[in-house]
Amino acid sequence: MKRVKRGRGAVWVFPSLAGVTVFYFVPYVDVIRRSVTQNSGGSFAGVRNFRELFRNDAFLLAGGNTLKFMAVCIPLLLAVSLLLAAAVLRCRLAGFYKWVFLLPMALPAVSVALVWKLVFHGHGILNALPGLFRRAGTGEAVFHGHGILNALAGLFGRAGTDWLHSPAAFWVMVVSYLWRNTGYNMILWMAGIRQIDESIYEAARMDGANERQIFTRVMLPNLRQVLYTVSVLSLLNSFKVFREAYLVAGSYPDDSMYMMQHLFNNWFGALALDKLSAASVLLSLVILVFIFGLYRAWGKEMR
Repeated sequence: MKRVKRGRGAVWVFPSLAGVTVFYFVPYVDVIRRSVTQNSGGSFAGVRNFRELFRNDAFLLAGGNTLKFMAVCIPLLLAVSLLLAAAVLRCRLAGFYKWVFLLPMALPAVSVALVWKLVFHGHGILNALPGLFRRAGTGEAVFHGHGILNALAGLFGRAGTDWLHSPAAFWVMVVSYLWRNTGYNMILWMAGIRQIDESIYEAARMDGANERQIFTRVMLPNLRQVLYTVSVLSLLNSFKVFREAYLVAGSYPDDSMYMMQHLFNNWFGALALDKLSAASVLLSLVILVFIFGLYRAWGKEMR
């Protein structure tokens, strides 16, 4: 009977395992092979491709921006989503707020890119309304076809900024990432908070703990298991911001916005497969080390 059950389990698992092998494992093995071979001729290059990465200005720029983006966004996302989860659970309209915060994830990337242009771009859809904003008593146009944020700045007499083609583009990308992913992380935090036994909170209150102490000394220690999952998902989702950035600013955005995904896309277009493969292997190793470090710190409690 046990053999029959194992056979049935293997039948159900085989399609997924075959798909992962054909579409993920085999291509990744080929990427590793290409990372140690020359692009022309296919001769063995050893670690030459990896050494050349650290001499490439584009790789150093993209790698530095990507690390900076993760260092800024992931802690902010974890903190903001956790605070929102704790606050929403106490609201009567918790279901409504969950829907509101999850709405950005349901929007297509093209729609999000259009929102970016409307808000941050130097020229937006409001070009059709050239005289919408005027200074009181003068009739002078304040708004001259800029995006919404620049239009609002014009109301206060401030000069407009081309946000997506200046160093501010990095912070525009940070805001977009937080806006799009906060709701998803909030739901995960809420699920973890609901798993904490209410008797623990009651015991802490009976011992004289206030709400801040309950949050820091009762809730947070019991959320370490969820923290590992949310951190890993936040890391993986940080690489998906490229879609919006590409649709808004193209293959070569401002230097502050140039990420590893831009670099990979440009190298793929140039068929620089040796550098692309070496960078992909290096990036995957960095991600694995990061995930393993999180597992050593927090993930042991999942076992």
